[in-house]
Amino acid sequence: MADNKGGEIIGAFVVGGLIGAALGILFAPKAGKETREQLGDWMEETKEKAKENIEKLEAEIKRRKEHLLKHVN
Repeated sequence: MADNKGGEIIGAFVVGGLIGAALGILFAPKAGKETREQLGDWMEETKEKAKENIEKLEAEIKRRKEHLLKHVN
């Protein structure tokens, strides 16, 4: 349970950071085309990072599941 609380806190900071970055880009004094390009690049990078984090999370869940099953049997 304690691990879950830490994950929730980290998740909240990550989401807050993503929202803050998006708002910063949107409200920066730049031309619309430049802002859209920057936002598109940022979204692509974020998508790749999220994909990597999901893969890491899946591996960790699998590892913990195997550990639990090993100790239950």
